[in-house]
Amino acid sequence: MAVNDGSSIKEALFYERLEENQVRCLLCRHRCTIKDNKRGLCGVRENRGGKLFTLVYGLPCAYHVDPIEKKPLFHFFPGSKAFSIATVGCNFRCLNCQNYEISQMPRDEKRILGEYMAPEEVVSMAEKTGCRSISYTYTEPTVFFEYAFDVARLAKERGLYNNFVTNGYIEEAPLMAIKPYLDGANIDLKGFSEDFYRRVCGAELSKVLEAIRLYKRLGIWIEITTLIIPGYNDDEEGLKAIASFIKDELGRETPWHVSAFYPTYRLLDAKRTAPQIIKRAMEIGKDMGLYYVYQGNVPGIGGEDTYCHNCGRAIILRTGYTVTAYNVKEGRCFFCNGEVYGVGM
Repeated sequence: MAVNDGSSIKEALFYERLEENQVRCLLCRHRCTIKDNKRGLCGVRENRGGKLFTLVYGLPCAYHVDPIEKKPLFHFFPGSKAFSIATVGCNFRCLNCQNYEISQMPRDEKRILGEYMAPEEVVSMAEKTGCRSISYTYTEPTVFFEYAFDVARLAKERGLYNNFVTNGYIEEAPLMAIKPYLDGANIDLKGFSEDFYRRVCGAELSKVLEAIRLYKRLGIWIEITTLIIPGYNDDEEGLKAIASFIKDELGRETPWHVSAFYPTYRLLDAKRTAPQIIKRAMEIGKDMGLYYVYQGNVPGIGGEDTYCHNCGRAIILRTGYTVTAYNVKEGRCFFCNGEVYGVGM
């Protein structure tokens, strides 16, 4: 893997010029004001003489073929494969980031690494490996927007689908721009307090909620993930607030994934999430009336299967990331013909 040699540097989209060679980035909701020869919070967008450049165009640091369930997306072509790509960089600084080696590299190590891969190459590899979609994941797709946009547009032309795995901090204009090519997203709703978002993520809850609402209005299929960290965001009131937001503003059909935390990066003092906490979160979601509530990172306790909200029968069985039984036909339950919500069901 090579250091960025300049071949991947491209003028950025979504920014405005200010006085004294400063620029304001309009890509994410931080709206960074960046001085000449400085970078934004993401560490991969740099002001050079009053022009903003992306430093990671065509420069993935990771690419793999994954089961779509790993994203996790359980209602987006279940059982299919996704060609997953990421560049270094992120606009959050989550203390518990599991991919911090690449997401925080530009800030922690002052380096940008990757291997040049043109959009055409990405799409061709997705086709050759039998993938149904391309996932922009591992770090934050917003910060490599220009690259993701070009890949997604080409993928759509070739009959592939696209999905983001995202922290939900993109601004309205870029999301509107990529909407014709973006079919789904798993969005982290990491907690339901401004204090938690400020302390743990370096962001604002209200702006995340605004972005999630926008995804919904634009008709992009969304699934929500909450990583439950003991002592930080595991209080019942907060979990109830998340479930209520999903039900009232996104719809009961929006899947909610509640996942277990394990100590990592700069949050080594927190405990692993006990299985009973995950079970309680699932109960809260179901009691609130959500159709689909799933657990992650706790093998052996169930919570990975999909049940028909109409008849209650198991319609998609999963073991880990593998679909072992599929009782859905053309978006309908095989047993009662009730609607099963999602994309490619």
